Amino acid sequence: MMENPWPVVELRQYTLRPGTRDVMIELFDRELVETQEEVGIRVVAQFRDESNPDRFVWMRAFPDIPARTASLTAFYVDGAVWREHAPAARATMLDTDNALLLRPATADSAFDLSGQRPPAGAHELPKSRALATIYYPGCAPEDFTEFFDRRVRPALGVTPIGCYRTDPTPNDFTRLPVRTETVFAWFALFPDADARAAALDALEESREWTERILPELRERSCAPAEQLLLAPTARSLLR
Repeated sequence: MMENPWPVVELRQYTLRPGTRDVMIELFDRELVETQEEVGIRVVAQFRDESNPDRFVWMRAFPDIPARTASLTAFYVDGAVWREHAPAARATMLDTDNALLLRPATADSAFDLSGQRPPAGAHELPKSRALATIYYPGCAPEDFTEFFDRRVRPALGVTPIGCYRTDPTPNDFTRLPVRTETVFAWFALFPDADARAAALDALEESREWTERILPELRERSCAPAEQLLLAPTARSLLR
């Protein structure tokens, strides 16, 4: 098995000022992708949250926690690009603290990041859609991961492209807070919105899911699951 070069992932959900999401995405896709990657960050995905017109969701990855600290310092503290564009980005933002620091749940559950990102200047939106589901385990992370693989995954009807759980390593880049609760998150991609809707409808209609799996999930969770319906931007790597 090939070693995953990007095991540390941030899942970031930004609440933006009403009507500014397209402004933020245009700025991000134009100015903040390659410039982050130049300092050792892998920009994984950018999404519009289709359930909330004022939410921008994105992910980035790092080789390890020390590399994360060094790259974030290079970009946010020492870098001229963020200094130049921060005022315009911040003008769109209301809350940027909803961030999770994650690691692959198992040795083979990381994203495949070998694809090609559309080039700078690309504006065509893909038809594909993503789904992110976040669970809040009330048991040990290892036990929840085993339960997910044994009971939940076979009942989903879709194949996750990635399964992650909280990285417990302390966040030593305190300028960017991360949430500290324990989570388990799985992600799926679909060719279009209709395919995603059909998959969700099939789950709702499945007696195995509604009568067996969901009660077991609730027993093992300390908070309701969170579901994100996501549309990739024109330059998202995951699409």
